[in-house]
Amino acid sequence: MEKPREACGVFGIYGHPEGATLTYFGLYALQHRGQESAGIAVARDNGIVDHRGMGLVPDVFDVNHLEHLEGGSAIGHVRYSTTGSSVLANAQPFVVHHRKRSYAIAHNGNLVNAHTLKKELEETGSIFQTTMDTEIFLHYFVKSLKSGFEGALVETVSRLKGAYSFVLLTSDGEVVGIKDPNGFRPLCLGRLNGHYILASETCALDLVHAEFVRELDPGEIVIISENGIKSIKTQAAANRSFCIFEFIYFARPDSTIYGQNVYQARKAHGRRLAQEAPAEADLVMPFPDSGTYAALGYSEASKIPFEMAMIRNHYVGRTFIQPTQSMRDFGVRVKLNPVKNLLRGKDIIIIEDSIIRGTTVKTRVKSLRELGVKKIHMRVSGPPHRFPCHYGIDFSTRGELIAAGKSVEELRDFLGLDTLSYLSLAGLLESTGITDPASNFCKACFDGCYPVEFDEQLSKDCLEIRG
Repeated sequence: MEKPREACGVFGIYGHPEGATLTYFGLYALQHRGQESAGIAVARDNGIVDHRGMGLVPDVFDVNHLEHLEGGSAIGHVRYSTTGSSVLANAQPFVVHHRKRSYAIAHNGNLVNAHTLKKELEETGSIFQTTMDTEIFLHYFVKSLKSGFEGALVETVSRLKGAYSFVLLTSDGEVVGIKDPNGFRPLCLGRLNGHYILASETCALDLVHAEFVRELDPGEIVIISENGIKSIKTQAAANRSFCIFEFIYFARPDSTIYGQNVYQARKAHGRRLAQEAPAEADLVMPFPDSGTYAALGYSEASKIPFEMAMIRNHYVGRTFIQPTQSMRDFGVRVKLNPVKNLLRGKDIIIIEDSIIRGTTVKTRVKSLRELGVKKIHMRVSGPPHRFPCHYGIDFSTRGELIAAGKSVEELRDFLGLDTLSYLSLAGLLESTGITDPASNFCKACFDGCYPVEFDEQLSKDCLEIRG
């Protein structure tokens, strides 16, 4: 794993006659958030019908699947497992049946007290079907239904700690959106011809021609039913903890999150990076698609020409067959190929959005040296990743993070660069355009200040319970 990967993306729509098809397209738009599995569940005939599979959205679903999923309300999920097993049993939405009713749930995030909650449930007789923390929600939810549907939702979320954006579907067709008190992961509300939609990002609304209404507030539960839409506000955290890495890497550039357009935010990061870490060079370039928009901003501010000097092969799939050991770097080279005449003999600035393990970057820098590039400066549009994430990103130990054990100078030498500079944390926060960013973002992967205490046993055991 060279680039960090996020846990998943969620989508839900209430009462639309083409609910499954629209969910399919919504998941297509959210494919960047998870490529391991996909699933759709629909409410029909007082029950829930679902289809899940391993792979990309178009690999999991065809016309026959969507016809089988006919129904009015639907939710969907794309998944990339963090420490959870990559098996069909862990694909979502997760469906359960309880007292003549059915429920399906899809989750983006990570419950940091999952180990404790799971142990408590098992000691009272609960039997788990998966290794996902998502299943924990439903166990507590059905146990709390004696308090009524709304009461069960409120009671359940009061037990949870960590990052979660849930969409829940009932066999009666209700669709529920739930966001954790800190607001780690994005979740927005849209509307299409009077039908409400929930989605991880606004790009999914755009694809189905839905109108963006608003983002859910931290600690908010939204219930969509035949009675319209109802909002329940649970206790929000004193400070919001939006994941800053959504701006740097995760979210699609055409999405708007936390009130800001991602494309413009990434360009602003690049402009600030040019001010903080200038360099003399013939051109500015990204390794596509990493750092492209920050590179545009850096070029704009520095007046150094922007060039796409590495060409990406868009037809390299996840099933690409690795070659023999004697060609062990072929897997890197097949994805990107340099424009030799543009680069040979030049001084260049490469813009990256992050350096996690550094192995791929090192290979690419070596190739550029062999090509005849004179000087290679690298600029990174965020601070060094020195601390693990416990809120749904798949670097859960410091050993996975090369910057955790090396200084910037040591990392520069390891990667074979002439110079290396990172955007400062202050520069990153200020260039988001959000008021009081220090109190609105989770920055734990950069500064080690975790806004929600996590279960120490989780980091020790690397339990397979993430959703």
